[in-house]
Amino acid sequence: MNKKTLYALLAVVAVLICGMAYLIFSLNKSNEENKQMLELAEMDKLEMENEYEHFAQQYNEMKTQVTNDSLMAQLEREQQRTQELLEELRRTKSNDAAEITRLKKELATMREVLKSFVAEIDSLNRLNTQLMGENENLRIQQAQQAQQISHLSEERATLTDKVAIASQLDAIGIRINALNKKGKDAKKIADVKKFQVAFSIARNVTAAAGNKSIFVRILKPTGEVLNGGGTFAYENRRLEYSIRKDIEYNGEETPVTVYWDVNEMLVAGQYRIQIFADGNNIGGGTISFEK
Repeated sequence: MNKKTLYALLAVVAVLICGMAYLIFSLNKSNEENKQMLELAEMDKLEMENEYEHFAQQYNEMKTQVTNDSLMAQLEREQQRTQELLEELRRTKSNDAAEITRLKKELATMREVLKSFVAEIDSLNRLNTQLMGENENLRIQQAQQAQQISHLSEERATLTDKVAIASQLDAIGIRINALNKKGKDAKKIADVKKFQVAFSIARNVTAAAGNKSIFVRILKPTGEVLNGGGTFAYENRRLEYSIRKDIEYNGEETPVTVYWDVNEMLVAGQYRIQIFADGNNIGGGTISFEK
């Protein structure tokens, strides 16, 4: 073999060695790049999983803020869909580019849906806050109105009481006499044959005019009533009266005289007189006798 041929052979060997070295270098570089790409894909997948989990958690939080059944059902459906996509992503290999790309698109769609729910719930919360404020104002107004009505009722009741008191009849100038059989004043209890009670119904322009029934009770020292045979209403009960007289009252001072004939044995002591009209005690007095 001559030198020329040897040199040619050496050149070929050198070229082959260089080619193999380059091939080995390229393969190593490609493997490194593939490894880096797989690591990036794995990180990308992990970020997607974290975002899906965050979306599912946000749906849980939003469900605690709503009471609308329709909106609650929508949130349930979207949360379920998010959970399903998360499970699909976990089952997908990092190097499955087509599936990862599809799930990325689904993630973008879920992100927009979630934003729309956040905006809707925020709007509902503002509306609820406004309505709560209006309801509170209405409650305060109703309480104030109820208080005003209560005050008016109290004032009306007070005024009614004042009118009732002002319109109550009053017996004035009461005189009580015990008469003997000659119509003269009796000094001793044994001589008394008749009681005379004279008085006037005072002038009262606020009292209702018309027929008035006057009831006179004569109470013995023992507290028993000298009975006239009837009763009248007074403070949710019935009282016996000794004398009844009906008069016509027109608001002006009206004189009244009544008599009670003795028809039973009288005892010495103090006798009390009570006068009633319109269910009210309008006056009274006493008279005493010795034996």
